Amino acid sequence: MRTPSLPPAIVADLADMDRLIGQRLRSEVVLVNTVADYIVGAGGKRLRPVMLLLSARALGYGGRPEHAAAHHVLLATVVEFIHTATLLHDDVVDESELRRGRQTANAAFGNAASVLVGDFLYSRAFQMMVEVDRMQVMRILADATNTIAEGEVLQLMNCNDPDVDEERYLKVIRYKTARLFEAAARLGAVLCDASSEVEEAAAEYGRRIGTAFQLIDDVLDYSGVTADIGKNVGDDLREGKPTLPLIHVMRHGAPEQREQVREAIRQGHTEHFDAIMAAIGSTGALDYARRRAREEVDAGRAALEHFPDGEHRSALIALAEHALERDR
Repeated sequence: MRTPSLPPAIVADLADMDRLIGQRLRSEVVLVNTVADYIVGAGGKRLRPVMLLLSARALGYGGRPEHAAAHHVLLATVVEFIHTATLLHDDVVDESELRRGRQTANAAFGNAASVLVGDFLYSRAFQMMVEVDRMQVMRILADATNTIAEGEVLQLMNCNDPDVDEERYLKVIRYKTARLFEAAARLGAVLCDASSEVEEAAAEYGRRIGTAFQLIDDVLDYSGVTADIGKNVGDDLREGKPTLPLIHVMRHGAPEQREQVREAIRQGHTEHFDAIMAAIGSTGALDYARRRAREEVDAGRAALEHFPDGEHRSALIALAEHALERDR
């Protein structure tokens, strides 16, 4: 499923963001430019900046003279830089070799270059957010970045641990993935000086849709096609990650199925991948994960009741459904 079509104002905002990315990625250090260009060239869904832009536009951003500075585009770029930095660091930690259908930056340029360019993107993002000159904006992004780092550590602690339950799994998702979605949607409301009730509704929407996005991402690791999802199917198992499909098997599978999954998580191997896939199928693990994602999307859509009707609110609803129905 493709990313849903966007209102004209958002298409224009994204074009402005692309130009700003090109300007702000420049460095006098050649290797920074090389790695940064490689990452940007890989494309991406841009869901987080789109969420920020839609949230801002839905709440009236651009309709008053003080909005002329295009801070929504600046902060959308900041969010994208933070997200890209986390991907660079993730791939090093996970020793990943494939992302978005081609070599990861660490596979192409080495771990050191990948980590350091990730640090460059983080620091450039903080340079840019200061330009908005709003303490609340800086607090939201600083808190989100710190929480994401905690989520990375939590995920590392969960690796190769077959006793991780659904609560611990969801905590990692909310810290590591959903928090940046939450920050993006909240920032859109903050830029419009929305009421605290509307700001919290925006944050709730982002948090729920970010959670659903990761739930489906974990489903695709066992149901997708490498050419479609842009990474190797079964990578999560190879990395010893106890994601929801495996947690469900360990809760509802036969004793031999549970033991196979436990051993695979402990050892981080795919030796019995076919048998584990059969266990995932027989226990309805993927359907369960999709149902949980559906619940998150429904809750996210409900939060949008605080937003005024219009094409941007409709696009936020479509984006929520996309998180649930995507195949890559």
